[in-house]
Amino acid sequence: MNDRRDDASKPGTSVSKSSIPRAIADHASGHEFPRDDRPTAMRLRKLSQRDVDEAVQRHALFAKGRTGGGRASFAGCDLGYLDFKSTELSGADFSGARLAHADLRSAILVSANLFACDLRHTDFRFADLSRADLRGACLRGSNLSDAKLMEADLRDGVLLKPDARGNLVASGFDTASADIATATAIRADMSNAKMSNAFVVQTDLTDSVLRNVRLFRADLSHANLTGSNLEGADLTEANLTGAILNGAVLYNAIFSGTTLTDADLAGAAFSNFDREAPHFAGARLPKVLDALGKEMRTMLIAHDIWIRSSGREGKRADLTRRDASGQSLSSVNLSASNMEFVVLVGCDLSRMDLLMANMSFSDLRDADLTYADMRGITLRRANLTGANLVGAQLSPINIIGSNVQRWGAHLEHARLARTKLRGVDMSHASLQHADLSGADLRDTNLTGANLQDADLTDADMRGANLNDADLRGVTGHHS
Repeated sequence: MNDRRDDASKPGTSVSKSSIPRAIADHASGHEFPRDDRPTAMRLRKLSQRDVDEAVQRHALFAKGRTGGGRASFAGCDLGYLDFKSTELSGADFSGARLAHADLRSAILVSANLFACDLRHTDFRFADLSRADLRGACLRGSNLSDAKLMEADLRDGVLLKPDARGNLVASGFDTASADIATATAIRADMSNAKMSNAFVVQTDLTDSVLRNVRLFRADLSHANLTGSNLEGADLTEANLTGAILNGAVLYNAIFSGTTLTDADLAGAAFSNFDREAPHFAGARLPKVLDALGKEMRTMLIAHDIWIRSSGREGKRADLTRRDASGQSLSSVNLSASNMEFVVLVGCDLSRMDLLMANMSFSDLRDADLTYADMRGITLRRANLTGANLVGAQLSPINIIGSNVQRWGAHLEHARLARTKLRGVDMSHASLQHADLSGADLRDTNLTGANLQDADLTDADMRGANLNDADLRGVTGHHS
C-alpha cells in the first residue's frame, strides 16, 4: 500500500483540500522548526535614569566587595538617551541592550559585555572599552573619539533568543558583523582589537591607533585613516576601496588579497614597499620622479625664473605626489614650492632651500636635511622619523608687506620620533600633537613654540630652551 504522503510529494500527484502537507505534519509531530535567519526585534525592558543610577551605585559597592552590592546587568534593556557619563561599569552586562544616543563619555567599561548591543549614535568620547566584548554591536554613527578599545572584540556576533515556539532565532540587527559605519573614532586606541568581518564603512579613524589589529575581511571602504597607526595590522582580504590613508603608518602590515582600489596612499609609510605588488593595483600612489631626469630639470629652471621674477614669469615647482626616494636633491632651491605628499625617504636634502615650502604629508623618513633652510616651512602631518636636521634653520621668517610679521614653521601632527634636532632654532614653531618621542632636542631653541598635546616621551631635552613655550597637554615631559 502506498504512503499517501509519499504520493503527495511526487510531481503531478493531487492532494485533497482536507489533507495535511508533510512539512506541517512533521512540525506538528515534534520535529524541530528550521532556524529563522531573519533578525527579530527583541522586547526590551525600558529603564529610567533612576533605575540606571541605582544599578551603578550597586555595581560600585560590588566592585569594592561591600554589602548590598551587585554586578550591573542591563541585558535586554532599553537604555536609549540615558546618562552613563563618567560611570565605573567594568565587567557590567549590556548584552542585547539598546544604548542608542546614550551618553557614555569617560565611562569605564573595561571587559564589559556589549555583545550585539544597539550603540547607534552613542557618545563614547574618552571612554575606556578595553577588552570589551563588542561582537555584533551596531556602532553606526557613534562617537568613539579618544576612546580606548585595546584588545576589544569587534568580530561577528549573533544574539539568539527563543521565539514563541521555544526555538532560538537571531535577534537584533540586520547584520551579524560589528557595524561601525559612519562612526567617528578620531584618536581612538584600538591596539590588538579583533575586528575580523567588521563593517567600518565611511568611518573617521583619523589618528587612531590600530596596531596589530586583526581586520581579516573587514570592510573599511571609504574610511578616513589619515595619520592612523596600522603597524602590524592584518588586512588580509580587507576592503579598503576609496579609503584615505594619507600619512598612515603601515609598517609590517599584512596585505594578502587586500582590495585597495582608489585608496589614497599618498604619504603612507611602509616598511617594505613594492608598488608592483598586486594589492596595490588600482591604488593612488605617488608618481616616480627621477631627480636627475628631464622633467625635474625643466621644473627647476622654471621655478628659478618664478622666484627671481617674484612670480611674474616661470612656474612654481610642483612635486605633489611624486616619489624620489633614495635620490639626491642636495643644494637645490625649492623655496615656496608645492611638495605636498612628496616621498623623499632616505634622500640627501642637505643644504636645500626650502624657505616657505609646503611639505604637508611628506614622507621624509631618514632623510638628510642638515643645514637646509626651512624657515617658515609647512610640514603638517609630515613623517620625519629618524631624519637628521642638525644645522637646519626652522626659525620664523618676516613677511614683507603682510599683516603677518612673523611666520613660524608649521609641524602640527608631524612625526618626529628619533629625529635629530640638536641645536636647531625652532622658536615659535607650531608643534601641536607632534610626536617627538625619542628625539634629540639637546640645546634646541623652542622659545614661544606651541607644543600643546605633543609627545616628548624619552626625548633628550638637555639644554633645550622652553621659555614661553605652550606645554599644555604635553606627555613625557615634566617641567
